[in-house]
Amino acid sequence: MPPVTLPTDRLRLAIQKSGRLSTDSLDLLKSCGIKIKAPKEKLLLHADNFPVDLLFVRDDDIPQLVMDGVCDLGIVGQNVLEESSLERRNAGSRHAYSVERVLDFGGCRLAIAIPEERPFSSLKDLEGLRIATSYPQLTGRFLAEQNIKADVVTLSGSVEIAPRLGLADAICDLVSSGSTLEANKLRAVETIFKSKAALIRSDRSLTAEKSHALDIMLSRIDGVQKAADAKYIMLHAPKAALAEIRKLLPGSENPTILPLAGDDTKVALHAVCQEAVFWETMESLKKAGASSILVLPIEKMML
Repeated sequence: MPPVTLPTDRLRLAIQKSGRLSTDSLDLLKSCGIKIKAPKEKLLLHADNFPVDLLFVRDDDIPQLVMDGVCDLGIVGQNVLEESSLERRNAGSRHAYSVERVLDFGGCRLAIAIPEERPFSSLKDLEGLRIATSYPQLTGRFLAEQNIKADVVTLSGSVEIAPRLGLADAICDLVSSGSTLEANKLRAVETIFKSKAALIRSDRSLTAEKSHALDIMLSRIDGVQKAADAKYIMLHAPKAALAEIRKLLPGSENPTILPLAGDDTKVALHAVCQEAVFWETMESLKKAGASSILVLPIEKMML
């Protein structure tokens, strides 16, 4: 059987096959109007309406695939990206890439945690301890920056049970809600790295067709991310209170002001607010004289 030859004018994007970033990555592409119909159980899928192919892999493989130029793009957690970059740099391997966009999902932090009963007053209390982690490069870099001498014990999984098994005195692991630490009677004492998902790009040059497709994709991602936090506000405002009401609109640019039929003392105001609109905001607007206040979500934006 002859080898399969893939088109060279389509972007190749690596995303996590399963895990916390997989669904969010696919949802982002869907919000960008990129249609992926086939089931993601396949390792390679083709978008129906956009020149991009999706490669589903382990998250640890994504940085390598992008840095080696096998894939043009990847969506990966910054924690995995930085760990892989440090490992490859220390090994003298190719580690060049660029971050095209930091994305609005996948937020977590890498933190050092100790058993609840162990006293802790400062980072110096970590001196001489054994610290278990799946992120030896990030952990080692932090300890070196803090001039702390400790033994880093590398584990591939179940890091949180290492102290109970006597494998380590402390751990350095990802923390989101903190429930896993609490269940294992651990407490976080220091955050060493904060992470979100990121869209990364190989440093290999792209064809004109791929560059054009990437520009369109980035524009759509920007529109989706700006719309996620933005709200569209419509209200009626007394002309006399218009200046005060405009000041209360969070993160808005120049609003659209229209005459209100049948009432020369009021206007209709429409505005896009780039910041969160809370109940307190609406109550302040009403107190200033606004009425008929509507706050609507925005699905997409293009500026």
